[in-house]
Amino acid sequence: MRCAVVGHVEWVEFVRVPELPAAGQIVQGELGLEEPAGGGGVIARQLACLAGRCEFFTALGDDELGRRAERRFAELGVDVHVQRFGVTRRAWVHVDAHGERTITLLTEKLRPRGPLPLDGYDAVFFVSGDAEALRSARRAPFVAATARELPTLHEANVPLDLLVGSARDAGEKYDGSVDARTVVLTDGPYGGTANGERYGAAPLLEPIVDTYGAGDSFSAALCFALARGDSLPDALALATRAGAKVVTGEGPYSAQLTL
Repeated sequence: MRCAVVGHVEWVEFVRVPELPAAGQIVQGELGLEEPAGGGGVIARQLACLAGRCEFFTALGDDELGRRAERRFAELGVDVHVQRFGVTRRAWVHVDAHGERTITLLTEKLRPRGPLPLDGYDAVFFVSGDAEALRSARRAPFVAATARELPTLHEANVPLDLLVGSARDAGEKYDGSVDARTVVLTDGPYGGTANGERYGAAPLLEPIVDTYGAGDSFSAALCFALARGDSLPDALALATRAGAKVVTGEGPYSAQLTL
């Protein structure tokens, strides 16, 4: 199956802390990984793990972090198509003793601009970009998106095969305003709802190390399974396995699900 992702990248510095500091508190942290991540990058790598290959249409600054990000994605087996402008976005991720992540974003999100050469793909996951980029994605027989970019989804005004939002995250709340065949709202360890019906989370077979990337890995696996023709219950079973698997490794890529 030929897959593509349209979305953004953040250069993430991970810091392990015993607990997230309260106002005025000082905690001793330990520097961990540095990775190009963000929703676009994590979904692209998870799709590559499942489909064998994924092409990633993104935007990066004409700077050293942008070039490092492009090289790293190549190492991860993701084929990157880069538009260069602005400054590569950075982020700090604090991971506490329970594996919970808290994210601080620095600089603006760089959204890829359309039109894009997206003919011939079986599935395209739109994470972020402009309306023309999403209209280009609609040439695929299966198009997924996240609720993070609702204004762009409204502007593009194209039907979706899958929309993934969140029952908890205010940035991914969904208000029912998009034409989508399947709507999934995640609720972390409690599972979530798919077209209004509850589903459960997959059991954790190993301790939680780092929850960064769990939701995006879930979304990527759900897109992959539905696009290849799985039933919704079977697709959710694969997706919840992907979400449960990634949290057992450090960072977003060390434990993503493979087939």
